[in-house]
Amino acid sequence: MSIANKNELIIHPFEPFFDADSKVLILGTMPSPKSREVMFYYGHPQNRFWRLLADLFSEPVLNSLDQKKDFLTRHNIALWDVFASCEIQGANDASIRNAVPNDLNRIFTVSQIRAVFTNGQKASSAYKKYFLSGISIPWHPLPSTSPANCRNWSYETLKEAYKILLNYV
Repeated sequence: MSIANKNELIIHPFEPFFDADSKVLILGTMPSPKSREVMFYYGHPQNRFWRLLADLFSEPVLNSLDQKKDFLTRHNIALWDVFASCEIQGANDASIRNAVPNDLNRIFTVSQIRAVFTNGQKASSAYKKYFLSGISIPWHPLPSTSPANCRNWSYETLKEAYKILLNYV
């Protein structure tokens, strides 16, 4: 096995994004290398997350970190990941091993979360495993916005799936 194929232990490098008015929580798995580089969620320019949210709310493209944070705050959206740490190969969720879940109560005790959404299959299976039985808030597993998921989900079908967010904000 080459060094490039080896899993690396990653400890989540930045804080969840939320405030007391947050009404929905979107959970990924673990920040990608690009997200860790920019120190914020969905940092890879080909990830469809930010374009999708802007389209859902009929807003212009979100480019800067300040624009993204302002958007999330105005629309009462919280972001975090299901894992506090894990071993992962690059951004490959399928390679995740030895995962330690985050403490979601950190958000639930301060905010007004009405629904939880998971971005992608791995985040959904982890949420189901670690949190589903202890949380009575509605949960909606959603398809991944990752560029790796473009073959399975066109932008339009992805946008249709994410419209459910609008029922809770």
